[in-house]
Amino acid sequence: MTNRVLTPFAAAVALTVCTVAVLAGGAANPLELLDPGPLVRWGLPLTRTVHDLAAALTIGALLLGGLLVPETTSSRRRVIAGRVAAWSALAWGLAGVARAVLAYGDAAGVPVGSEGFWTGAWKFTWDLEVLRAPAITAVGALSVSAWCFLNPRRNGLAWAFFGALLALWPLALSGHAAGSADHETGVDSLAVHLLSVTIWVGGIAAITVMWNTLGKSASVVLQRFSSIALWCYVGVAGSGVLAALLRLRSLSDLGSAYGVLLLLKVGALVALGVIGARQRSAVVERLKKDPQDKPARSLAVRLASVEVVIMAVAIGLATALARTAPPVVQEESADPVVALTGYPAPPQISAAEIFGSWRTQWLFTSVAVVAVLVYLRWVRRLQQRGDKWPIDRTISWCFGWALFVFMISGGPGIYGRVMFSAHMAEHMMLSMVVPIFLVRGAGVTLALRALPKRKDKTLGPRELLLASVHSRVLNVVANPAIIATIVLGTLILFYYTGWFEFALTTHTGHLTMIIHFVLSGYLFAWSLVGIDPGPGKWPAPIRLLVLLVTVAFHAFFGVALMTGTDLLAGDFFTRVGLSYVPDPLLDQQRAGTVAWGVGEVPTLVLTMLIAFEWYRTDSRDAERQERKAERDGDSDLNAYNDYLAGLGRGRGGS
Repeated sequence: MTNRVLTPFAAAVALTVCTVAVLAGGAANPLELLDPGPLVRWGLPLTRTVHDLAAALTIGALLLGGLLVPETTSSRRRVIAGRVAAWSALAWGLAGVARAVLAYGDAAGVPVGSEGFWTGAWKFTWDLEVLRAPAITAVGALSVSAWCFLNPRRNGLAWAFFGALLALWPLALSGHAAGSADHETGVDSLAVHLLSVTIWVGGIAAITVMWNTLGKSASVVLQRFSSIALWCYVGVAGSGVLAALLRLRSLSDLGSAYGVLLLLKVGALVALGVIGARQRSAVVERLKKDPQDKPARSLAVRLASVEVVIMAVAIGLATALARTAPPVVQEESADPVVALTGYPAPPQISAAEIFGSWRTQWLFTSVAVVAVLVYLRWVRRLQQRGDKWPIDRTISWCFGWALFVFMISGGPGIYGRVMFSAHMAEHMMLSMVVPIFLVRGAGVTLALRALPKRKDKTLGPRELLLASVHSRVLNVVANPAIIATIVLGTLILFYYTGWFEFALTTHTGHLTMIIHFVLSGYLFAWSLVGIDPGPGKWPAPIRLLVLLVTVAFHAFFGVALMTGTDLLAGDFFTRVGLSYVPDPLLDQQRAGTVAWGVGEVPTLVLTMLIAFEWYRTDSRDAERQERKAERDGDSDLNAYNDYLAGLGRGRGGS
């Protein structure tokens, strides 16, 4: 099968499998009430299949063109990758528009084109999250297509790759995962699953489509993608297992329509894992030794072609699965706490509950575990080649992530969803304490020492990291005065606007809140006491001044909460109505005390670190002056004394 025929063949396979699976699962059966018609019932899964295939090919082509294909004197390969991405992104965007229209018909229970359909579709698509998510993704896909039609170069394709991944994120808010019994975990597992599958499928598809044009670079591209594929496989498998646990009550549920489709999808995943292992052992390892090994190159094409077809089958099954009701479905709860947060109210707060309660936040916990494991692997890589890495940095990095996991999954994270004072303690720890440990862990420095340098002018992990820490954007944002303004400004905006209530009542807002707290706190600590390379540091006295001004403003914020009489996010805390928080305003005033008090210790630590650095700098300068004086007989001091003596003689002569 030629590469040109493979793509339409894979699309046909995916659509066929989707059709059969929808029939078997009953996802297209007419509804007794508010039936949107056959166009919507059948159009949604089929357009979703086209949408997912086109999205995968777009992201795969951008991955190749921006990050994997070696630089040459000719840009023909990148031009081809850009064209593939442009046309597939156009198909992705158009399928997304069609999907958004059909999704409105499905949600409203009205056929496409019925009276008032288009007016309602335009209005409610932007009002309802389940409709807004695919619409935003469609707009993002069309934007990526327009950019790729401008024939961007390497950096432009790399930016488009990350932009395309960002465009996929809203889809994590819709689909069968978002309706699971544990909404937030379902959303997180779908997000990881979606991104991993798309990169994995898209990369294989793009390599197969462009194989003949890659020439001698094919072996290098395949080797580089092999590592990415392994990470994606782990992400797909892990998120899939977690999602299945949320939707199946017992093994007997595997006999349901949902369970059968799930088993078929698992079978496809296992087959892909076997083929991937074969690809790594029989192809990648041989190509590392001899890039021109013709039998290995031929085997690579055959295995990749089979992978693409199996992936198409998996996508068809996944699309049908998304339209099939799982055995466990989230039900509306009369409990206001469950309705607002997705979880029941925690018991009476106590020290035992704070340190003994646990509710795993899977997305950020996974990030923390990966961050620690990768860090330790890099440390071992340095040790194996005879380099040393300070143990205190390793301890700081690991403890920082452990503290982060405790704050989001332990008692502070649980009570922080329903109590202002507990939320403020979580906020202060995430933004002021955790970042200090992470910054002193010097993860960027370790990565730059451990990651291999690419010599063919492509953007590998090390090159992307270097470009980021020396970028103009970071040079501005990491300025101590600028990042302090951002931290303080967003502190006010967060609590005195609707953002606070949005973070308390939605998973998207909660994730955004945590990312902002940690990232802004990290940049602030980095600008003051960072070890890693980046923008030039300000002198220690000025950094101390910035820190003192920031602390003063932070104290003012705490006092404002302590003395305030207007309840922030009042609708939320009034509706929660915890028995052990009889007065939400009093709890808010306690939050002000927490904001004022918790900040004292990290401020003292930062002050001591800056002062110690100041002392070491002065000591090094003094030692350098002493060594210079020993070498030249203290010529600077003698010259200065001669100058003073000359001034004295001049005055005497006058």
